[in-house]
Amino acid sequence: MKITKIEALENIAKEIRRGVIEQVYEASSGHPGGSLSCADILAVLYFNQMNIDPKKPDVKERDRFVLSKGHCSPALYATLARKGYFDKELLKGFRKVESTLQGHPDMKKVPGVDMTTGSLGQGLSAAVGMAIGSKLDSAGCRVYCLVGDGEIEEGQIWEAAMSASKNQLDNLCVIIDHNGLQIDGKVEEVAGLIDIKEKFESFGFNVVTVDGHNIEALIHAFDSCKHQKGMPSAIIANTIKGKGVSFMENEAIWHGKAPNKEQYNQAIRELA
Repeated sequence: MKITKIEALENIAKEIRRGVIEQVYEASSGHPGGSLSCADILAVLYFNQMNIDPKKPDVKERDRFVLSKGHCSPALYATLARKGYFDKELLKGFRKVESTLQGHPDMKKVPGVDMTTGSLGQGLSAAVGMAIGSKLDSAGCRVYCLVGDGEIEEGQIWEAAMSASKNQLDNLCVIIDHNGLQIDGKVEEVAGLIDIKEKFESFGFNVVTVDGHNIEALIHAFDSCKHQKGMPSAIIANTIKGKGVSFMENEAIWHGKAPNKEQYNQAIRELA
């Protein structure tokens, strides 16, 4: 069922964020920063935009989602559990040896995961292949691929972008989680990555820039991309790393660090 009420989607995003914190805390490891920054994006995709049915996770006509920045699996797992792909109790097993919910999503073990990811840069190539496949067999599905702004330093991203443009994949939407930080610090300082909009436009993409925490704006952005014909789309979602937890916001140290008990309790209170 498509959810259209903004407040309801905002609450789902907050629930996803709580799920992120709970998973990383229980596992004493994981990547909270980038998982928190993409929660609103996932809430809109899974509960307002995508043609999916948890009861039929493998139906051919379903839309596809690729989490190219696979280390942010806590956000995806929390989203899939909330959507009904598996029991929320499984989230407690995140990163544990016996669990199917490992640090990076596995399409062979986790219902609702369309692509196994983890090696940064490769997810977009897989998404391009899915979009081409949908064109060839007239399945009519859309393909969404979430990448990190640090991740797009990878050359394979741009090889995939060239292929997407060449094949006029108007059923492909790339979302850049533009929180400005990566494991080593500020993205601009690590690799000098600037002018992301101009870069994607030069590769033949329709580009939309949006506040990645504004639910209504995200809905409008995704809707507009659906009407774009003859070229792939890229949505640059300006976000805050660690969004929703005051001491994690805009702090690169929380890229891959678990909170202690006191920090966990504070985070849960702030996300209540």
